[in-house]
Amino acid sequence: MQAALLQEIEAYGIEKKVDRQTEILREGQYVKYIPLVIEGLVKVFTRHEEKELLLYYIRPQESCIMSFAALLKDEPSRIFAICEEPTTLLLLPQVQVISWSKRFPELNFLFFEQYSMRYGDLLHTINQVIFDKMDKRLYDYLKEKVSLTQKNPIKMAHKDIANDLGTAREVVSRVMKKLENEGKVRQRGSEIEVL
Repeated sequence: MQAALLQEIEAYGIEKKVDRQTEILREGQYVKYIPLVIEGLVKVFTRHEEKELLLYYIRPQESCIMSFAALLKDEPSRIFAICEEPTTLLLLPQVQVISWSKRFPELNFLFFEQYSMRYGDLLHTINQVIFDKMDKRLYDYLKEKVSLTQKNPIKMAHKDIANDLGTAREVVSRVMKKLENEGKVRQRGSEIEVL
């Protein structure tokens, strides 16, 4: 990135520390800032008829392409974003991002990279929903969660897992028992260890 762009990001970006489980964007909300994750983890998901479906995670040094698209078009958000753990964000103001996208073409390449990555994430999610059985989806989800958080065991309620996978809590509980019987996971209260 050009030094001039980095200087402007430093001058106009707003650093914000956000607690775990804080909603930073909801469907229908107009995007006024593009979040860049410095530390932590942000979950991006959609909701339909009281069911949620995990779309992707935003990791450190990444941003949200859905927010970028909504900001540029001045349209309401079509997604929700919640911090999965304490997170430090660099918020880039709408007016500046629009100006930077015209003055600094390399910023657009950064977002095209993010778009490509998120498109891959969405294809992966669609393939899982359509082609994978729930036991594989759940086990892959748990392995990814361990990888993202660097924690094993992880502390999660079956209801939260069901929300991420777009299914019912009872389904997750039944499949979790199956995975436990197969020796793939171990449960102790609200802790789940991937073996």
